[in-house]
Amino acid sequence: MSLTLVDLLAFNAVLIAAIAAPGAALLYFVKTTVASGRAAGIATGLGLGTAAALWTLAALLGLEAVFALFPWTYTALKLGGAAYLIWIAVQTWRHARMPLGDAPAPRGRAVLSGLLLNLGNPKSMLFAAAVIVVVFPQGLAPADIAVITLNHWLLELAFYAGFALLLDTGPARRGYLRLKPVLDRVAATLLGALGLRLILEK
Repeated sequence: MSLTLVDLLAFNAVLIAAIAAPGAALLYFVKTTVASGRAAGIATGLGLGTAAALWTLAALLGLEAVFALFPWTYTALKLGGAAYLIWIAVQTWRHARMPLGDAPAPRGRAVLSGLLLNLGNPKSMLFAAAVIVVVFPQGLAPADIAVITLNHWLLELAFYAGFALLLDTGPARRGYLRLKPVLDRVAATLLGALGLRLILEK
């Protein structure tokens, strides 16, 4: 069966709600953007969006079936992602009281951090797989798969770029600097808790 515009619109509606929902990705993006500026925020969003789109591509290609056949691959990916989240949490907590300085975070590092953050969370793929089963017909052509993946990637980029522009204001930055120790430790706690949850859950 072929892809329809209705299918794509339904997918986008669910996707926008998922991106905007508070979670590790959005939390990390907001912290990076307010702390280091819109360029770093957009770069982080590029990494997050690329990883999320890759998970959608993997789900469309049937990686969930691979996880079912070889459970160790899912476990390895989950533990690796958990370790990365905990590492970010520890670094954020340690530097909570340190001044930011005026130099923005390197964009390449921001892209890589966003990419690793979402690649390290296989739940993104499982979410994509669940949505795909509900929204799209079976037997999609390669061209349809390419359209869905590109659509996902562009939607993620548009969301994060727009959000970065909104967050990159004087009041937002001054408010973050004033509350940085508290906000960083809240972020560290949430990221660490997510990492521990990935390790402990079956």
